[in-house]
Amino acid sequence: MPQIDPILDGIRVLDGGLATELEYQGARIDDPLWSAHVLEDDPAKVAAVHRAYIQAGAECIATCSYQVSRMGYAEAGLPPERADAALLRSVEIARSVAAEFPHRRVLVAASLGPYGAALHNGGEYHGNYDCSFDDLVRFHRERIEVFARATANQRPDLIAFETFPSLEEARAAGRALAPWPQLRCWFSFSCRGPQHVSHGERLAECAALAASFPQTVAIGVNCVPPRWIPSLLAELRAASGKPAIVYPNSGEGWDAARRSWTGASDPADYGTQAAQWFHAGAQIVGGCCRTRPAHIRAVAQAIAATKSRSS
Repeated sequence: MPQIDPILDGIRVLDGGLATELEYQGARIDDPLWSAHVLEDDPAKVAAVHRAYIQAGAECIATCSYQVSRMGYAEAGLPPERADAALLRSVEIARSVAAEFPHRRVLVAASLGPYGAALHNGGEYHGNYDCSFDDLVRFHRERIEVFARATANQRPDLIAFETFPSLEEARAAGRALAPWPQLRCWFSFSCRGPQHVSHGERLAECAALAASFPQTVAIGVNCVPPRWIPSLLAELRAASGKPAIVYPNSGEGWDAARRSWTGASDPADYGTQAAQWFHAGAQIVGGCCRTRPAHIRAVAQAIAATKSRSS
């Protein structure tokens, strides 16, 4: 059985695609800062998305900070303190919405994307960066330190390192975390197939490394096709005793040439698959690109049905 950190006790349902739902709210995210652009210009939309996911049954929401970094803000002509303030603001917004549900326990996870996300060139899906290991450590440490030194209402419950493409970047984040053993985090990897992360290493190898960090409370995958989840779960469970977290895309395909999504997504079918993922050992299930509150509602219903059958 996985060794569940008390912070994750009873938590089974993660939220869905934040940027996806921002687009449905009418926000434009075709900017190098992506969803961070909305965080800066229209925080009410960010709050509305958090609210919709909690209403759908999410027990953990990820902040609108995936694309926030000093490096990315510098490219946009913004000073480093503006990026640091945006990180803290993203937590404040999420906490204020969670407080609207006083009878629910809702965790706030600070979303931190990989170095490749700041490059806004798809680097999180291959991990072939033109930078040194020390550059990666510095990139992650700058953001981790902001949360480590934050006041209570600006401090997340845990940090979510998301869409990590490589073993090296996980190692760099672990090095960056080292000064703050009291923090809690999860690592979630992007993958190129049902056994390997995007850069080519075995997911099991990456998961074993992430599990060695004292701050790690869960390990998983995100932004992958749902059909890969059973195999990826087997990799995760074979590598460590940490709880597994999975939040794939909706199942639609991405046409890179036309820059558009193809196919269709059925929330009910997503819920059916979520039930299978729970049965296969997933501790927490949510959604990534193109998933919406309806998908998360189906996930919540799946775990509720599982609990009902076992009682």
